[in-house]
Amino acid sequence: MRRNMHGRSVRIDMELKQVLVVRSDLDMGKGKIAAQAAHAAIAASDKSKYRQEWLDCGQKKTVVKVAGEKELMAIWQRARKAGLPTAIIEDAGHTQVEPGTKTAIGIGPAPEDDIDVITGELKLM
Repeated sequence: MRRNMHGRSVRIDMELKQVLVVRSDLDMGKGKIAAQAAHAAIAASDKSKYRQEWLDCGQKKTVVKVAGEKELMAIWQRARKAGLPTAIIEDAGHTQVEPGTKTAIGIGPAPEDDIDVITGELKLM
């Protein structure tokens, strides 16, 4: 048992987290990066069976970067193949990137060890 951010006791059998993977080659501004990561976080969490437990325990997340679309898609495919909840974000193209540009992915929330196998070597954003 441990206490969540509201002071209530919550049973935790494993550490949960979410990883947001953002492309670093698009020259997006800080606000744009934050928006794309937020889209990925919400979309992936909506697909997770661990969502409520993760919400109750502080919503641990990490934001990492990849060099381009090819690497982004490889990470996304590995996560999907592993059965992790994933979401890929394609921008609408209203501001800094072309419509349909794949900007970010969300993975999890899921067990931390399962995600780290796929994203553990990526550098922080």
